[in-house]
Amino acid sequence: MTLITLLMAFAFCAVHLFVGQLRFLDRNPRSRWLSFAGGVAVGYVFLHILPELAAHSKTFEKATGFDATLAEELVYALALAGLALFYGLERSLAISRDRRMATEGRDRPHHPVFWLHIGASALLVLLIAYLLNHREDPTPAGLALYFAAMMLHFVTADFGTRSDHPEIYDARGRWVLAAATLGGWLLGILVELPELVIGCLFAFVGGGIVLLVLKEELPEDRKSFFFPFLAGALLYAALVLGETYLAV
Repeated sequence: MTLITLLMAFAFCAVHLFVGQLRFLDRNPRSRWLSFAGGVAVGYVFLHILPELAAHSKTFEKATGFDATLAEELVYALALAGLALFYGLERSLAISRDRRMATEGRDRPHHPVFWLHIGASALLVLLIAYLLNHREDPTPAGLALYFAAMMLHFVTADFGTRSDHPEIYDARGRWVLAAATLGGWLLGILVELPELVIGCLFAFVGGGIVLLVLKEELPEDRKSFFFPFLAGALLYAALVLGETYLAV
């Protein structure tokens, strides 16, 4: 299983490093494949992460001594924190781009703002790679579904990040994300965190993924497609429900 998760981590790295070579994604209206990938990622959040958060709330309850309702609310508050953090970063990118366009005529964010975004993305990537070896569902089918959803999420997220500042992304940003991926995988091999901490990681990752996917799909200028998005979500839901039915 260690070798399998390592190969999966290398596949994640390949997305970070070569997403700029996927020319068929760079179009307006938005590529239907990106909308499909976004639907799969959202399906993962609602059918895997959120149910697992409900399970982790029991761990919070035992670890903190709070009652069940408060423990559950704390778990979802962490998911909200992940969403709020990445929303704030996306807003700072948009404001920086607007200001630089007005003063310099360049449709690029300022370098420090973009690097702040890369740093936060690297943290999210590290957590996702760590969870390759530490998930609530340890079955091979569960790992395969996690891998497929995160691969498609990285395609969507990295494509969006690169579009903000392709020069920095291609020169250094993609290497930072690849290094964070391998670092997260190695951390998952060497360090086994308590269940409480893993529950926090799941919550934070879920909130961040929801924001990043919706941010790529909702803006009107992207002219994204509803039906490919819906198809991705429904296909992933069918796979998850099929896995659960067969397991029972």
